[in-house]
Parts: sequence; structure tokens; C-alpha cells
Amino acid sequence: MIGRHHARLLQASPRVAFAGAVDPGGDRFGAVHERALVFDDLDALLHTGTPDFAIVAVPTEEHVATVRALSARGIHLLVEKPLAATSAEARTLIDACDAAGIHAAVGHVERFNPALLKLRRHVQEGLLGQTFLVATERIGPFPDRVRDVGVIKDLATHDLDLVRWLGGAPVERVSAETQHRMGREHEDLVLATGRLENAISFNCVVDWLSPTKVRQTRVLGERGMLVADTLTADLTFYRNGKVASDWENTQSLRGVSEGDSTRYALARREPLLVELETFCDLLEGDTEAAVVTLSEGLDTVLVAEAALASARAGETVVLVEAPT
Repeated sequence: MIGRHHARLLQASPRVAFAGAVDPGGDRFGAVHERALVFDDLDALLHTGTPDFAIVAVPTEEHVATVRALSARGIHLLVEKPLAATSAEARTLIDACDAAGIHAAVGHVERFNPALLKLRRHVQEGLLGQTFLVATERIGPFPDRVRDVGVIKDLATHDLDLVRWLGGAPVERVSAETQHRMGREHEDLVLATGRLENAISFNCVVDWLSPTKVRQTRVLGERGMLVADTLTADLTFYRNGKVASDWENTQSLRGVSEGDSTRYALARREPLLVELETFCDLLEGDTEAAVVTLSEGLDTVLVAEAALASARAGETVVLVEAPT
């Protein structure tokens, strides 16, 4: 699914000469303009030459083998999320990239959503004051493309990465509840709650059982709340108010005093395109390019594994011991 979108954008980029795409099922979506640039296997593509970089957009359990084959040729890599099916495989993948001395990054595309980029900038600049909570909701119908994993590793890895990125610290502990409602071995719903190392709380609601799609991230702080709709790339700031009311019941109904709200005007660029451009920046020598590192990708896999372990055991899993 995501591979065809990478192909669309790479072929249109003035910064890239498109070397080709590999899919044993052929180009089912007509994503590649030149039929000769569609290959049945990786060896056939590499026989035509060695590309500068490659996008690894294969089933998660095939990441390690694919990365090994490409990194051995010195090819830089952007690996779609999650980095690997397990933390052990993620470490094997990282070792392969380190040994090859290549640039590599993880495709956590939500980090390049304009609403979330603006939200994070406001948080870092102190708009909210002290941050209390990072909360996400990612719900919708079941995606037929999914075969090998449950909702935690397929979808919630977006959110488990975002709470760390927006909250500014690793996950310290997580508690999760899951449900299996579709007759599959993997979970279809997860509620994950926890705490970051800097004492910020987080909450993630993720399922593929809902008949409508919602993608929302909110950050709550002492001065108000920022809410991002990542489907529409809208960002709104709800400021705590200072206006008193003598209408007796309204204050209790509204909770914290309600102030002005601001909906920001944002330049909307396709997040996947921004991700690809940022990776190209890295390859062209920009050491400050804001790619998602392999280490960060590993951290997300570890938190996903902790969430699964929490749901199985019915208890909180600690990843980072809190300072005493």
C-alpha cells in the first residue's frame, strides 16, 4: 500500500532518478510509469545497477532479510515502520546498517504531518507551559492490507512514537488492554496508558473496528490544549480563560475556565513527500535532517512489545525505572 505512494512521489521528484520497484505480485496499482522498471525480485533490480538509496516497504517480517541484502551493497535505506517485527530483529537490522556504514532511517510518516510539526513547535516554545498529557486517537475500519500483525504494531506504533516525540522523553511505563473481535490471532483494539520519563502522562486509543476514521492528537498543559486533526492537518489551540462568570451553572459545566480558541493557518504539504525530502537532505550532507533514527524505531518496537506484554499479563510494564 505505502510502496506505491513512495513510487508516485519519487518518480515526480526532480531530486531523484527512479531506479525501479520490486514486487513479486507485479505493479497491481499502475504506480510505475515505465513497465521495464518493475522487477519480480530484488536480484533482478540490483542486476541493473546499484541505486543510491532504497525504500523498504515490504511485510514487516521481511525487513531484516531485505535490509541485509541492500545494506551489503552500500545502499542507504528508509525502512517503513515498524522498524522490525520484534526488538531482537530490530537490533539485528541496526547492526547490519552499522556494519555497512550506511545512512538509514525509519518511515514514521506522522512526524511530518504539518499539524503535528506545528503542534510540537508550539509545545517546545512554551505555549502550553508545563505539559500534563499527550493523548491520541486512531480509529477506523479494518485495512485489508494487514496480514501479519495486530493493531498495536501496525497502527499504534504511530502513536507510541508520537507520544515520545511530542512529550520529549522515553516511555517509562505502560499499561494496555486489548480485544480480539475479528477471529484473528492478533488484537483489533488497544487502549494504552502510561507515563513518560519526564512525568508526562499519555493515552492512546487505537482500533480498526470503527465505522469512521478519526486521527486526533491532543496535548494538554497548564495554559490550555493543542488539538491536531492529522487527517485534515488542522491545528487548534484552546486557551485557558480568565473571564469570570456569574451565571452559576456554567463554570461547573465547562470545567477549567474556557478562553479563546485559535485555529492556525498551515501550509499543507503531503507528509510522505516531506519525509522523502528530509531523507534526501540527509543523504546530501545535512547532518541536522530531522529523520527518525533507527534507535528511535527500536524504542517504539520495545514499547509496542511492552504494551502486548501488559495486555497478556494484566499488569503495568516498566521500561525505564523512575529516578529515586
